[in-house]
Amino acid sequence: MRFFEELERKLGRYAVRELPKYIVILYGIGMVIYFLNPKLYVSFLCLDGRAILHGQVWRAVTFMLYPPVTMSGLMGILLNMMIIPTYYMLGSTLERIWGSFRFNVYFLLGIVGHVAGAVLAYLIWGVSMVLTPVFLNFSLFIAVALMFPEAQFFIWGVLPVKAKYLAAAETALYLYEFLRGPVITKLEVGLSLLNVVVFFAITRNVKKFSPKEIRRKKEFKAQVKMKPAGRTRHRCAVCGRTEEDGPQMEFRYCSKCTGSYEYCQDHLYTHQHVTGDRPDLPPQ
Repeated sequence: MRFFEELERKLGRYAVRELPKYIVILYGIGMVIYFLNPKLYVSFLCLDGRAILHGQVWRAVTFMLYPPVTMSGLMGILLNMMIIPTYYMLGSTLERIWGSFRFNVYFLLGIVGHVAGAVLAYLIWGVSMVLTPVFLNFSLFIAVALMFPEAQFFIWGVLPVKAKYLAAAETALYLYEFLRGPVITKLEVGLSLLNVVVFFAITRNVKKFSPKEIRRKKEFKAQVKMKPAGRTRHRCAVCGRTEEDGPQMEFRYCSKCTGSYEYCQDHLYTHQHVTGDRPDLPPQ
């Protein structure tokens, strides 16, 4: 959607970089808290709509401390140590393909949806439902499978299975839990699947990053770090602005233009594509 590209152009600079790293740090902290004192999470940190409406707004964030596995003992610790790096890998993959802003939006939609669901459940039914991010975390794999359906994952490190088949099996399990589980599980599953649907719906026509663009972004960051004092490396082909015109200026190359034309964030999506030599443009 056009509005999403406009939103990314205006707010992309404020995206949290390497968000998957901070998410798994929360999981690690949550694992320690859970094994030291499980009641602490339920009493003060979990997502409780009633508690939020009574001023405990920090729960809208701290509920993410819920560890992937809540088994007690050594087995629980080992499973968490295996699963948490997997979540990091999935999140990092999505961030590299989508970019930081889009990954931020995906995860923020999930958090907002869970918070809204918990609050509305209390307002409608008068019942405090403690929602966890378990199914939201699982939805990361579905998102990866939608992006790379032919990618192979190795079950138990031995059995190769394509992502689309694993995602289909996981979705079937979601639907089973939705149909047969208690109300709280229905709410968690429904919100997590809705998050996937909504995100891909609002970004269905948004220009996707190609591997070449990802490589150019990395080269750009490296050039910025290596830029000699007093010299500029980037100039917008439309307005002629450089990185010295503002500390927050961002520049990208357009993959649809012929040649190495660079544009600032204000003209990246609005410029006329170059299909041949354009001597009237400012020098690069």
